[in-house]
Amino acid sequence: MADHKLPTGKTLADDFDITRIDFGRRRDRNRFIDVPFHLYAPDSNWAPPLRVSLSALLNPDKNPFWKHAEIEGYIATRGGQPVGRIAAIVNRAHNEFHEDTVGFFGYFECGEEQDVTDALFNRAATWLTARGMTVMRGPASPSTNDECGLLVDSFDKPPLIMMPYNPPYYAALIETHGLTKAMDLYAYWMRTHGGMSDRVLRLAEALKKRARATMRNIDLKNIEAELEIIHAIYHRSWEKNWGFVPLTDEEFQHAADDLKQVADPHCALIIEVDDEPVAFGLALLDINQVMAKIPSGRLLPMGWWKLWRGIPKIDAVRVALLGVVPEFRGRGFDAMMYAHMHNIAGEVGKVGGEFSWILETNDAMRDGVAGMGGHHYKTYRMYDMPLNDA
Repeated sequence: MADHKLPTGKTLADDFDITRIDFGRRRDRNRFIDVPFHLYAPDSNWAPPLRVSLSALLNPDKNPFWKHAEIEGYIATRGGQPVGRIAAIVNRAHNEFHEDTVGFFGYFECGEEQDVTDALFNRAATWLTARGMTVMRGPASPSTNDECGLLVDSFDKPPLIMMPYNPPYYAALIETHGLTKAMDLYAYWMRTHGGMSDRVLRLAEALKKRARATMRNIDLKNIEAELEIIHAIYHRSWEKNWGFVPLTDEEFQHAADDLKQVADPHCALIIEVDDEPVAFGLALLDINQVMAKIPSGRLLPMGWWKLWRGIPKIDAVRVALLGVVPEFRGRGFDAMMYAHMHNIAGEVGKVGGEFSWILETNDAMRDGVAGMGGHHYKTYRMYDMPLNDA
């Protein structure tokens, strides 16, 4: 399919246009954010994002991620209506840490149209190749520290907070274009009532006593000091994981400011051994339950009211972060935190929780969650494509 350059700066491919997005302009960001609101309108499982939060994430002046990254966005339109979008991302922090030349794609949305998909990915690949990237990986929106992965099963269930959702046909569009599986990310579900056996709960308590471990809730009144502890544990415990990218201090603070708004205070934990912090766990309230009732994604005029009224009624959490420093692994600290979260979540009225995401290669964590009563119920896939021929 031949592309033709137009004087307007657009690219015409058959009957649709591909337009570049300048994320530094609010109007362009809003157009980019609007795309899924057009494509997902009939899908009851889609949870609309909060527009103001997504706009801040994509704003070079507000998100410190942009200090070590470049993002180029594209929108496909037909007859003035959006039919797809994509972002191409160069994350210098990733490439410096892994010593590679991997570029990313993210924020991909499209109707069931291969030609539109091909045009969007071709534009992203061309931009990444021009910047020296040799592989295109994704989806990562905009990094593996944010929403990432393509849902490849369980399309009948809505996503939990900060987890992606897409129609079933996306995988075929992406794979037909030439991308292949790089890694699967698993999500596990556990019910609070009957989901964890009494034997596991007793074992977790015994481990706690044997290891001389103290488990406490994060002190919200001393949050800055607590964040320093969590940041240090996070880097030490995750740095060997596939796809890990270290967060700068500024990025971590930025992310923490957002997470503080949705963290479940009952399930924000630190474990200490002889007063040394060695592990932490954090569960987030599933704010998507409320966002599903705000189809516009806007807080005004009544979205804020629905959000305020809906948060106390949320009945599920997502265990999004859990880390144990390497020298203290294998002592059951993960089980201790899971057991505590399971118990306290049930006591405060939660029906269950999701553990996500867990790498398909992380057998120890997968076996641990499954052994405590969690079952693998969703799979998200990361894709790669070489850019040598782009």
